[in-house]
Amino acid sequence: MQSENITGRNLLGQETSPYLLQHADNPVHWMPWNADSLALARRLNKPILLSIGYSACHWCHVMAHESFEDAETAGVMNEFFINIKIDKEERPDLDKIYQTAHSLLTQRPGGWPLTVFLTPDTHMPIFAGTYFPAETKHGLPAFKTLLRQIHEIWQTRQSDIIQQSDSLQSAYQRIYESTRPAETDFNNTLIDIARSQIEQQFDSRNGGFSGAPKFPHPAILEFALKHWSYTKQLNKPDPRILHCAVFTLEKMANGGIFDHLGGGFCRYSTDALWMIPHFEKMLYDNGPLLSLYSQAWKIQEQNNRADSLFFNTACETANWVRREMQSAEGGYYSAQDADSEGAEGKFFVWSKSEINALLKNAASEPGISAEFVELFKSRFGLDLKANFEGLWHLHGYLPEAALASKHQQDAAVLHNQFYLIRQYLFKQREKRVHPGTDTKILCAWNGLMIQGMAAAGRLLGKPEYTESAVQAAYFLKNHCWKNNQLYASYKDGKARLNAYIDDYAFLIYGLLELLQCRWDNNLYTWALELADQLLADFEDTGYGGFFFTSHQHENLIQRPKNFSDDAIPAGNAIAALVLNRLGYLSANQRYIEAAGNCLKSAWQLMQQAPISHCALLSALNEYLRPPNILIMRTHNDDIKNWQSITQQFHLPFTLVYNIPAQQPLHSSLNNKTAGSTSLAYPCSGMTCYEPFKTEAELQAYMRNNSYRALE
Repeated sequence: MQSENITGRNLLGQETSPYLLQHADNPVHWMPWNADSLALARRLNKPILLSIGYSACHWCHVMAHESFEDAETAGVMNEFFINIKIDKEERPDLDKIYQTAHSLLTQRPGGWPLTVFLTPDTHMPIFAGTYFPAETKHGLPAFKTLLRQIHEIWQTRQSDIIQQSDSLQSAYQRIYESTRPAETDFNNTLIDIARSQIEQQFDSRNGGFSGAPKFPHPAILEFALKHWSYTKQLNKPDPRILHCAVFTLEKMANGGIFDHLGGGFCRYSTDALWMIPHFEKMLYDNGPLLSLYSQAWKIQEQNNRADSLFFNTACETANWVRREMQSAEGGYYSAQDADSEGAEGKFFVWSKSEINALLKNAASEPGISAEFVELFKSRFGLDLKANFEGLWHLHGYLPEAALASKHQQDAAVLHNQFYLIRQYLFKQREKRVHPGTDTKILCAWNGLMIQGMAAAGRLLGKPEYTESAVQAAYFLKNHCWKNNQLYASYKDGKARLNAYIDDYAFLIYGLLELLQCRWDNNLYTWALELADQLLADFEDTGYGGFFFTSHQHENLIQRPKNFSDDAIPAGNAIAALVLNRLGYLSANQRYIEAAGNCLKSAWQLMQQAPISHCALLSALNEYLRPPNILIMRTHNDDIKNWQSITQQFHLPFTLVYNIPAQQPLHSSLNNKTAGSTSLAYPCSGMTCYEPFKTEAELQAYMRNNSYRALE
């Protein structure tokens, strides 16, 4: 396609992204980000209006309705700018670069929709903002007014734009220079500081680590659970850090951020109580949260404190994923929208008359007792004032255990009654118009869900969850891995876009967890191939660590190298974690060295804000104390029996792989040979010990396992 032929119309109808297709009928002459669009901007010398969002974003929908669907606004956009629309989930590289630009220019965090005006030749930002209203309000200019102002700036202030571009480029260079490796002897200091910062920021009344808006922060919760597990191994358990995690998980599971009828978590809470969310559900939140709730339940079970809350929350989340987010081919979809029928949360909330009528009907359903319907109202605030714009959104005001105790009810009976009532309401809700589902399949987010689903399968004893993860893994292997190249996105039968560091790192993360559930030589070999390609395509051989984009990626104004966690853990952090683990599993020192170099590159930034680098600190902990690895070679009935023994325990620093004796070994594991009876090879770091030969020895190892156990 030639540049001359692509002006004057909206070209998004040719795209596969559900978000871009949402804008295909706008009067704006939207174009995708590609060589032709960029060439057209250069040829016409028109600034680029770059609009970045995603399909489940509520305020993206608002701005689209107010401005992009408005013919007058579109006319101004088309006259003065080359308009490019980006799905931030497909192009996280562009999103990261221009979110950073927004922060540098405004000294404020960004968000979505992200609105950035770029020079047509260098693509440096002229101006950046987020949502702009159709009319002046909330201290924001009307979008049409802003468009004309930027046009005037472009016409009259070229020297100022050049000066600003130079300053931004210098800032980008300083950001990169901050990753220069530090000469340091790694130690626990930053881990201990982060632990203290978590307790300091912990909301002791409501859980979480901030006021409103309140986000789950899975990397912080994961760090807290691992830190407690480590201190317990040292016989110096840290109950306060465990409380920070468990209490937060309890509040979230009881809160309105969790879908009490359909399962799964929404993106974040708009208030400090976890009560009213922005209603979109994202795959990348639910994968890590599924893993966390499974771990927390196993920790409680081992400490004889388990109740059903964490187990049920994990199961209902996994069931939602399998029911609504897994394609027939096996891959997991990206997100579900906040809006339906043009209104945020409409699918989830209830009018008083409707919910009372349904609950009255529920009381006459087989197996449901009317007295429990009244208790159900108390549990979810349906006997209180409306909590969402005159309507009711289910939020757990009173825990089940407290209700059972107060009303002298058997807790198990009450739980079962509430389950039946929730199932009845779920079936009624299913008759509504559903929010849209973004059906593109993203490799990175699938990696996180494979890890979460596999952890749930292993820790909760749910083989159907393991099977779900296997299906997703093979979907990616068959459709997104071609000629030693991973592709980031799959939609409508086509894999596209070169993968990013997150795709490689998160996928290896998921595969290493999945292999603990069910050994598969093909998936293990693939994990090694992915690791080799990650090093070849992403490693910064000068400063250490990994660039977000590959060495073959298109040239952009910045090549990000991110170490801090945001909604998801940093790709560099997970890369360091999995390379270290894979290095000890496969006896490949190169992987371990790359993990260490990544930590050195991140060290200065970690020192500035330890709590913002929790995933890296978890990787540091395992780098300092290599994981224990137990490789079992089992025969016949022992395959299930020995696997069952290992799955009774939550040992986050021990990797257990059960390779049936009849399976051939990968060359990297050829010293773990099968015997005439079942064997289990215990290793710590690069040192392996005499194998266990009996179930009693295996039980003792699992029960007493710590870093000192093998000394």
